[in-house]
Amino acid sequence: DIMAYFFGFFFGRTPLIKLSPKKTWEGFIGGFFATMVFGFMVSKTMYQYKHLICPVEYDGSALVISNCEPGYVFHQQTFSVPPGLQTFFSMFGITWNEITMRPIHFHGLVMAMFASLIAPFGGFFASGFKRAFKLKDFGDLIPGHGGVIDRMDCQFLMGTFVFVYYYSFIKSIGV
Repeated sequence: DIMAYFFGFFFGRTPLIKLSPKKTWEGFIGGFFATMVFGFMVSKTMYQYKHLICPVEYDGSALVISNCEPGYVFHQQTFSVPPGLQTFFSMFGITWNEITMRPIHFHGLVMAMFASLIAPFGGFFASGFKRAFKLKDFGDLIPGHGGVIDRMDCQFLMGTFVFVYYYSFIKSIGV
């Protein structure tokens, strides 16, 4: 949201949707690219710290990081690039048959892509809901920001997606 705001503020010219007149295509697209970069960087940074990937237990006086073997998503693997992507890259003179990466990077990119492309529609839904009831904001707990629900509208959608994604594609494979 923050990067979309900055891109829209500095480069925004084309309105995105009438429901939210201050949102622009430039902000939406800039937010997408910034979120993809951030998603990759965060996934790359977080797996390096054992306390973020291993269970943490409380022994009565302090937190203890268990001595676990990180799951398969944290180990570097080599993947074949799909033929369609190989063809696409070959148009630019790039020969790319395999890629070596950790699966957590891919999962981070998928979640970032969902966050930047789909989650803003939670905000559009909230805007439509407010207009239907002739409300400017959902509350005044955070002055100038429209209340707590205005800050959390896309978080409900993201929380549901991350839960379903984790249990469908990560946990079920054997983490």
